[in-house]
Amino acid sequence: MHYVKHLSKDKNLAKLIRQHGTFQLKKQKNLCLYLCYSIMSQQLSTKVASVIKNRFIDLYGVEPTPQQIIDTPFEKLRGIGLSNAKVNYVQNVARFEMEHGMDHKKLSKMDNEEVIAYLTRIKGVGRWTTEMLLMFALCREDVFAPDDLGLQQAVIGLYDLKHRKKKIMNEKIVQIAQQWSPYRTYACMYLWRWKDNVPAVNEKKKGGK
Repeated sequence: MHYVKHLSKDKNLAKLIRQHGTFQLKKQKNLCLYLCYSIMSQQLSTKVASVIKNRFIDLYGVEPTPQQIIDTPFEKLRGIGLSNAKVNYVQNVARFEMEHGMDHKKLSKMDNEEVIAYLTRIKGVGRWTTEMLLMFALCREDVFAPDDLGLQQAVIGLYDLKHRKKKIMNEKIVQIAQQWSPYRTYACMYLWRWKDNVPAVNEKKKGGK
């Protein structure tokens, strides 16, 4: 993979690349629904999030259009397990798509920070959610989410930053991440994989999930 040589210059990432192999990003066609699902899944386990997503699709029989989401009665969306806030946020996303648009053609003309500024105008869509969309729906290769707790913990653990003051530590995390550019998205994927496997990960374990 094109990013391996660059990231392997970092001995910690080189070790993770040997352990977990390579990753490939895959664009998501429907960005509106991607954001809706992201909102639905927040603060939920993967299993529960999957159940709610399936209930949502079952309301319509197929993946719904933004207009269908807007037209769905509030209580009907509450009934699949969404909180009041999440119902509002999901409908906000659908309304934004109808009024302003967020397809690939439109967002491809914007750089990462412009996409973040554009989509965080939607109440309920924050910077982290948009960073995940940049990584996993738009497949932007050079995104780092400094406020992601999992990434923070992984960098702190791998680079032994535990004894630094928080402000210094956060600055150091961003500084370390900068050396991974222009492939910070892939670096994040290795960091998440490392964190999810701690403390079971070892060099003999190849490509595990």
